[in-house]
Amino acid sequence: MSATLVASPSVDEPVAAPPPRRRRRAWVFHAVMAPITLLWVAPMAFVLLLAVRSFDDVAANGTASWPHSFGLGAFDTALGTGGMARSLWTSIKITVPAVVITLWLASMAAYALSRYAIPGRRAILLIMLAGNLLPPQILLIPVSRITESIGLYDTLTGLVLIHVGFGLGFYTFVLYGFMRSLPGELTEAARIDGAGPVQIYARIVLPLCRPSLAALAALATTWIFNDLIWAITVLRTEAKLPVTAALLNLQGGYVSQWNVVAAASVLAAVPTAIVFFAFQRHFVSGLLVGANK
Repeated sequence: MSATLVASPSVDEPVAAPPPRRRRRAWVFHAVMAPITLLWVAPMAFVLLLAVRSFDDVAANGTASWPHSFGLGAFDTALGTGGMARSLWTSIKITVPAVVITLWLASMAAYALSRYAIPGRRAILLIMLAGNLLPPQILLIPVSRITESIGLYDTLTGLVLIHVGFGLGFYTFVLYGFMRSLPGELTEAARIDGAGPVQIYARIVLPLCRPSLAALAALATTWIFNDLIWAITVLRTEAKLPVTAALLNLQGGYVSQWNVVAAASVLAAVPTAIVFFAFQRHFVSGLLVGANK
């Protein structure tokens, strides 16, 4: 018998350089994207620098001048007399239950629509998705009247229910596409082993949907935490206003203290930035995996 010898690649073999055309494309890409990136980051850097400046520095030299003194007094003012600490906590009390309830209901609806032959399930899915195509401006008065009639006006519970209702269709649509891509053999094997629908949903489907749920959680947190239009439509009591509405009121009360307004803007952006960076590796992949399969 003759042995076939396979030549292994040499360790010292040089790596082929990328072709010149690819190098030119990379250079053009970086040359174009670098100024766009600086243009995108410049306003955020300006607000951050303004937030750490003192009021005397801003009043004497203007908002566009280079900082001459630094301090955290603007943050203390925004959190204390500005009421941003209370508003941040209110936004958290609104965002956390709204995100959890919406994703829980959307996951159950997507599981039922993707795994069971429900009559008219495509029509149900399209109707749920079509609700998100309506501009919220035309629904402000009807929603306000409905919350007044059922006793939920000027309550955090009413605002949470509004976010749940308006986000349920989109999240169900995304999770439906993800769950349809899961192999049916997994659920069939679980049924043979004696697992019921609830066990299959909780022990098999939900763990496999973790990337998509993480992406939707980051997206929902950003939308709900930064909401302003529904907050000022449903809520009237100043102590119940979330961070976006409180920031709007702060701009009227501290119209001449731009460093305090900038510090409040930075505080309002921190929670959503933390959530987004915590789930950023799931964000794009979780939203696209259902469409790619």
